[in-house]
Amino acid sequence: MSKQRTAVRRTGEEGPRRKDEAMRFMGFVKMEEGIGAPPRELIEAMDVFIGESVAAGQFLDGGGLYGTEDAVNFVIRKGETTRVDGPYAEVKEVIGGYSVLEFASREDAIENARRMAELHTKHWPEAELTITLRQISDQPPQPAD
Repeated sequence: MSKQRTAVRRTGEEGPRRKDEAMRFMGFVKMEEGIGAPPRELIEAMDVFIGESVAAGQFLDGGGLYGTEDAVNFVIRKGETTRVDGPYAEVKEVIGGYSVLEFASREDAIENARRMAELHTKHWPEAELTITLRQISDQPPQPAD
């Protein structure tokens, strides 16, 4: 069965969303800093899972992130911008990976995230992770008055 892909709408593009247009989501995997590499079994299971998601046109982009040792934050507070370089001793949880996904419905996206969480539960049970799924907005935020 052939799946027709719709063009990806970028943030700020004008025009109404067509009913048949897919919804984009961003997924995050939050984990304890310094938790170490996942087991080979999880990596292999995720390779299969992501391959199936790519073939279905659902997985658009994603990957793991390095630790905070080379991270750079720009903190904006009370009208001033400060650059803060990693590592961050006070940080306990970090985003360890991300994905950009596309689904026909929110329910499909949630089911996909649940399946990914189950893979982590099965293949890395000792890890404490949070998998977050958020819909990507097609419109810029409305300015405050």
